[in-house]
Amino acid sequence: MHTITLPSGDTVPALGMGTWCMGESRAARAEEIATLRAGLDHGLRLIDTAEMYGEGQSEEMIAEAIAGRRDEAFLVSKVYPHNAGRKTAIEACERSLKRLGTDRIDLYLLHWRGSVPLEQTIEAFETLQAAGKIRQWGVSNLDIDDMRELYGITGGERVATNQVLYNLGRRGVEWDLQPWCHQRKIPLMAYSPIERGELLEDSTLSDFAHRHGITPAHAALGWLLAKKDVIVIPKTSHRARLQENLAALNAPLTASQIAELDGLFPAPTGPEPLAML
Repeated sequence: MHTITLPSGDTVPALGMGTWCMGESRAARAEEIATLRAGLDHGLRLIDTAEMYGEGQSEEMIAEAIAGRRDEAFLVSKVYPHNAGRKTAIEACERSLKRLGTDRIDLYLLHWRGSVPLEQTIEAFETLQAAGKIRQWGVSNLDIDDMRELYGITGGERVATNQVLYNLGRRGVEWDLQPWCHQRKIPLMAYSPIERGELLEDSTLSDFAHRHGITPAHAALGWLLAKKDVIVIPKTSHRARLQENLAALNAPLTASQIAELDGLFPAPTGPEPLAML
C-alpha cells in the first residue's frame, strides 16, 4: 500500500474511503458497513466523515463498521464552521466521539472557513489534542490566502492536511495551493476524486479508459494516486465499486498514461478560486 507521510511523521494509506451521504438510508446501511469492513480488510484504513454528513448518521454507521476493529482504522472527521469556537469545537468533538463509539479521532478537520476566528479553532483543536481526544488536526476547503493566514497564527504550522476538491477536472489547486502546501510538507486530501460520479460519464475520460483497457474510475483515481503528496478519498458505498477503486492501486498508471491524461485535462494556466462542492 502506497502511503503518505503527514507532518507529524505518521503515515496513512494514499487511498482511503469517503462517506459523504452514507449512513442516511436504512436500506443501504448493511452494504455500506460491509464495504467499509472490506476496505479495512484490503488495508484502506483511512475513513473520512464529518458531523455534517447526515447530521451524524455517517459517524454512527462507521461506528458499526469498525466495531471490534477500531485500532485498524484511521478516523477523520470534521467540525462545522459554526461549531469551531473555543468551547463549541470541544463540544462538537465530544458528540462525534460518542457517535463514532471511540475515545479519539485520528485527524480532526475544520470543514470550511466560517466566521469564527482561526485562532479560536486552533486553540480548541490543541486543547482536544492535549486531552487525547484527537491525535492531529487539519483543515478543509481553505484556499491559499486562508492557509497563509493559518500558518501565521501560533500553532498554525502544526496543520496536518488540507482536504480539498481535486480531480482531473478540478486542477485549480495546482497553480498555487498545492505547491505552497508541498513546500511545507502538508499533503492534500482529495475529496470527490471522480466528481460524485460525473467524471465517469465524461466522454474524454471514457475514451481514454477504453483505449487502455481500464475503467474511467481506475483512470481518474490512478492519476491522483501517482502524486506523492495526495491522499485520495472516494466515496465507497458498494463492494463492487471498492474493487474498482482497488484496481487503481493494484495496477498503477504508467508515466505515459499520466502524461496523456495531463494533456486531455490540462493544468491551470493561472490562479483560480478554490472549487468546492
